[in-house]
Amino acid sequence: MKIGVPKEIKNNEFRVSLTPASVRILVDHSHEVYVQSMAGDAIGFTDNDYLNSGAVILNSAKEVFESTTLIVKVKEPMPKEFQYINEKHTLFTYLHLAGEPEQAAGLVATGATGIAYETVTAEDGSMPLLAPMSAIAGQLSVIVGSYHLLRPNKGMGTLIGAFNDIEPRVVTVIGAGVAGTEAIEKAISNKAYLKIIDLSEKRLNELKNTHGTHNIEYILSTESTIEQAIKNSDLVIGAVYVIGKKAPKVIKNNMLKNMKPGAVMVDISIDQGGCFESSRPTTHDEPTYLHNGVLHYCVTNMPGAVPLTATEALNKATLSYVLELANKGIDIALNENDHLANGLNFKNGNVVHEAVKEALAS
Repeated sequence: MKIGVPKEIKNNEFRVSLTPASVRILVDHSHEVYVQSMAGDAIGFTDNDYLNSGAVILNSAKEVFESTTLIVKVKEPMPKEFQYINEKHTLFTYLHLAGEPEQAAGLVATGATGIAYETVTAEDGSMPLLAPMSAIAGQLSVIVGSYHLLRPNKGMGTLIGAFNDIEPRVVTVIGAGVAGTEAIEKAISNKAYLKIIDLSEKRLNELKNTHGTHNIEYILSTESTIEQAIKNSDLVIGAVYVIGKKAPKVIKNNMLKNMKPGAVMVDISIDQGGCFESSRPTTHDEPTYLHNGVLHYCVTNMPGAVPLTATEALNKATLSYVLELANKGIDIALNENDHLANGLNFKNGNVVHEAVKEALAS
């Protein structure tokens, strides 16, 4: 199969979908891999590295799309790339269609087949291709949240940590899935006072058994418990995900008036529309904005801040699926693997994933 790797063009997106090592494995399986020049240059993967792995280097995205049928990316294609996409293409990437309905409509209209990393499932019900980036985003949420709490960054001027005779600062994490769990562990290592909010009492008990109760509260999620928890929080992290759907708005606008001025809110769920009513997408160039005195961080490609780590983690997760699609062909691979088939979001101009379809219709 002819496999294409275009350079990512989203703001500050330096990840690349296939490393030279992954290309070598695909070439060894008799596939042809076409890589856009400088696709991995920003993270140390040069064109020569790809050439030495057996790839063909092409100068433009247009050439990559024209030369290949399976397009492997990191992030959803941008509107300027739609002109290169047609019904011969299968896109294998993060799509997050629910988060950008207008952009989703344009992408679906190309007639291509879209398989989304974030809706591929595993036997245990987990999402193996979403998990590595969720883990990175979860850890980063505490790092970027702490950074933006600094006064020069418009934060309230506090430091997450424990110091003699000073009460630890408060971090609230809403959602205890993969991203939330990583944020929780990072906040504990930073010696924060932690409030963990989740819908599942079972999950809260699991975390309590793991982390104990010293400087940690475990809170069952309701609108009132969330409103109460964020009042005295320095940092609030939203890590809510419902597969294929828009994230529920767990923090309402009217709750912000009771928060501390200069508190920071990090919305990891922004790819799926955001879990705060006050959220709107931001970029690494302009990552924050103030709303009702609260600093919001809503960058839609958080793992792009650590592109080398994120690329390596993503490749470990996705390569076996790329091989399956390439070795068997798209239709056979999807027919034989129900979990991979759960990644199918659109085909022949129609959205076919029920949760995504529901989200886009709402």
